[in-house]
Amino acid sequence: MTTTMRRRIIAGFTALALALFGAVVLVQYVRGADERAQAGEEQVSVLVVGREVPKGADVATVRSAVVEEQVPARLVSDGALTDVAALDALAGKLTTAPLLAGEQVQSARFAVPHVDELEADGSAPVPAGMVEMSLTLEPQRALGGQLAPHDVVDVVVSTPETIPGTTTQRPVSRQALADVLVTRVDNGVPASSEDGAATAAGTDAVTVTLAVLPQDAPVLAAGAELGTVWLTLVTDASSDDTTLTATTPSGGDK
Repeated sequence: MTTTMRRRIIAGFTALALALFGAVVLVQYVRGADERAQAGEEQVSVLVVGREVPKGADVATVRSAVVEEQVPARLVSDGALTDVAALDALAGKLTTAPLLAGEQVQSARFAVPHVDELEADGSAPVPAGMVEMSLTLEPQRALGGQLAPHDVVDVVVSTPETIPGTTTQRPVSRQALADVLVTRVDNGVPASSEDGAATAAGTDAVTVTLAVLPQDAPVLAAGAELGTVWLTLVTDASSDDTTLTATTPSGGDK
């Protein structure tokens, strides 16, 4: 091998080493710049998709595919879930579209499953992990008896509250549960009086069966026993919980 050839080989290795060194320095500089840029920013915890999740996946499937990351507050998407507990609160809902790796998990990407199939008895299938509870209501508290399986409702409970500084009570209504799936509706159930006797026709009640999370069942039961339950039909995204003074006298729904 000639001296000229050796020099060319040495020069080539030197150039390669310098290129690698420059690349390392550039990466470290960029990383440092990112860290410096984020140093003064508030960091927020959000759930990020680690691997793609298909449409129609349940919460358990999504849970196994996400990771918790810290990101600048200005980059957090509207409705982004901040922790696994927030994701678990969506149990019973399914993803409405595929979740792609790297995107933040948003509550708007989940919805109560709407399917056309009915069971042999005409009821809607109960989503996995949920339980059924029935309420017997006066028609005006259940959309006039016009509800049907697969409808989605919010549950509003009116309970008596003592006005501060007085002994006077007033009914106060609060949205107790949101986006609840109706699985069965039985119309024309004779309403009963306090002594168990059936009341006159025309006051027939409506029995509505709902699919709820196990931990929400006591909330529904307490509302029915201690207050007055109303159902509101959900046609768009459910609104935030609100508290309002009701004008309807409170009374237990048995």
